Amino acid sequence: MSRRAWWLFLALGVIWGVPYLLIRVAVADISPVSVAFGRTLIGAMLLLPIAAARGALRPLLSHWRPLLAFTVVEISIPWWLLGYAETRINSSTAGLLIATVPVMTAGLMALSGHEKLDGRRLLGLCVGLAGVGALVGLDIDVSNGWAMAAALATALGYALGPIIISRYLSDVPPLGVIAASLALAATAYVPFVLSAWPSQITVEAAGAVAILGVVCTALAFLLFFALIAEAGPARATVITYVNPLVALLLGVTLLHEPLTYGMCAGFVLVLLGSFLATTRSPPAEPSRADPIEQGD
Repeated sequence: MSRRAWWLFLALGVIWGVPYLLIRVAVADISPVSVAFGRTLIGAMLLLPIAAARGALRPLLSHWRPLLAFTVVEISIPWWLLGYAETRINSSTAGLLIATVPVMTAGLMALSGHEKLDGRRLLGLCVGLAGVGALVGLDIDVSNGWAMAAALATALGYALGPIIISRYLSDVPPLGVIAASLALAATAYVPFVLSAWPSQITVEAAGAVAILGVVCTALAFLLFFALIAEAGPARATVITYVNPLVALLLGVTLLHEPLTYGMCAGFVLVLLGSFLATTRSPPAEPSRADPIEQGD
């Protein structure tokens, strides 16, 4: 990847590693759908005026079908399901399951014939997934099958979203896409929030939702669109290997969770896997025995 893509990759790896902690804090006092609603509403309120001022919304009128599909698979359903999952399984398990996104994306791209899955990238995906397994010490919480299914469904949505962007929304302003998607998602949540809105919200929960909306949603999606344009959808989703690493660091430092030797080994494997999966294999040099055409 280019230097710009690597900076975007690292920034998103950090920013999207934070939501695991924030969602965990928020759902302790607020229902998962209310957390998702607050996050999307804040993001929409920040981005819609900017998108409108820049004329980034009008081009979306002729792309409403893929826009709606992207909203459903990338935001509406996954954010609700992830909040539900984190009320029943630990954050390490959720991180491990969400880390299957690059594998799903690469597989979907390969099956559709739009991108070749070479040996180097396949090795990177396997090494990265092994690293995530080491990060959680293979201590997978299987106490709630529905929650695990919800996390896997979230991962599938995250895998489909970038593909929709790359194929059907690449020629429209990214700012307009994310602003409109957040507004649509927030609107769709309203009927469910009315019956689930808490009578009292703690300062910690409100602060967590605010950070989710401003940093982990509005800012992060703008960076994500830029990364997809720079590196492609399959490589962009490899940030889900870095996210659990960041989530683990936050858990250890802020929640005093244990740090094991397996977790330390996982740091190395995650970084190595991300590098291999996001870089192309170097072109093979011509053999000296092969004839080389000479110009006249």
